[in-house]
Amino acid sequence: MIGRLTGLIAEKSPPLVLIDVQGVGYEVDVPMSTFYNLPGLGEKVTLLVHQVVREDANLLYGFLTAEERATFREVVKISGIGPRTALSILSGLSVSDLAGAVTRQEGARLQKVPGIGKKTAERLLLELKGKLGAELPGVGASVASDAQADIVQALMALGYNEKDAAAALKKLPPDVGVSEGIKLALKSLG
Repeated sequence: MIGRLTGLIAEKSPPLVLIDVQGVGYEVDVPMSTFYNLPGLGEKVTLLVHQVVREDANLLYGFLTAEERATFREVVKISGIGPRTALSILSGLSVSDLAGAVTRQEGARLQKVPGIGKKTAERLLLELKGKLGAELPGVGASVASDAQADIVQALMALGYNEKDAAAALKKLPPDVGVSEGIKLALKSLG
């Protein structure tokens, strides 16, 4: 499988980019978030690639960041969502915006992406819940301070999920210290 391409940009025609890798031209479809951040024609670029091999085609999808590629891979795992729809989603929303919409269950936000209707948005929210957002700072539990962030991380390190940690955090006084906050949170969870 092709996982990464490094070469010169030979052509740019959204969403397609032609990458010349030592004389071999690879056609790579990219989301608009990647397209707008590509260097100019003739300049060197490295794209992380997701390869799809079908009976009638061998397709490449490229991304500038590992987060975009990982998100793309999570989205295409969902039944009824193909690579084109996943590219459309990543073109309409950044990874952090998508993770935030999933965390807050904002179906209307997803429906603003062309090709995403109400049922598809609901399926995306259901399937991606817990898979996106947990690793993105500031997207999961609403954390007002560094102390609260440390408390949530400590609870998650102890094996509690993000939802339980956030619920315990809400029960704490806003100005609590880290060690005292962890003790109080553990009592409320226990």
